[in-house]
Amino acid sequence: MSYRDQTLALAGMFQAGDLVRQVAREGNCVTNDFVTAVNSILKTDAPTTEAVYGGPQGVKHGLELLAELYTPMNKQRDMEVTQYVLGIAHLEKKLHQHPDLLNKLTSGIERANSQAEMFSPTHENVIANLADIYSNTISTLTPRIIVNGEQGYLNDAGNAAKVRTLLLALMRSAVLWRQKGGRRWQFLFSRKKIMSTANELLREC
Repeated sequence: MSYRDQTLALAGMFQAGDLVRQVAREGNCVTNDFVTAVNSILKTDAPTTEAVYGGPQGVKHGLELLAELYTPMNKQRDMEVTQYVLGIAHLEKKLHQHPDLLNKLTSGIERANSQAEMFSPTHENVIANLADIYSNTISTLTPRIIVNGEQGYLNDAGNAAKVRTLLLALMRSAVLWRQKGGRRWQFLFSRKKIMSTANELLREC
């Protein structure tokens, strides 16, 4: 069991979850973090957990969220982000019971990779494609993830595509987290270890 790998994947989950919150509530999000999230989806054959995110620096914001998660600061934000993380973690478990959806997800991401090579990973066509992949796979599982935010932002087609793409990135990190031994009970019983590992990784950023 590698707490380093688990914490990096968990940071990827929380960072993507907070980007969902940012887009839904503010209409935009941190560009570099969004690039990291999209690249994490496309890096299906990365040799290490660090390579998925471009090292700890790529999920610095997620690590900061983990380091602060159980403190009184930003309670409303943390509750909202945690809700997205736990919701996707629950659906990740369900996803493995549906090999047809897994195959559709895999083939869809392969096509998105080819598309990203033609354009760029964050080109609007690639983002629209990744959003469709989420809608046709993960979004068909129950309970569906309900995103809270400003309707004006959520009704914007570009923002809606970003939100779905970020939820797909959150799922990618959830799959990685489980592959590295992550389990939901750790949110309750391994808080100190998660926080200390996050702070160790932050010192490398």
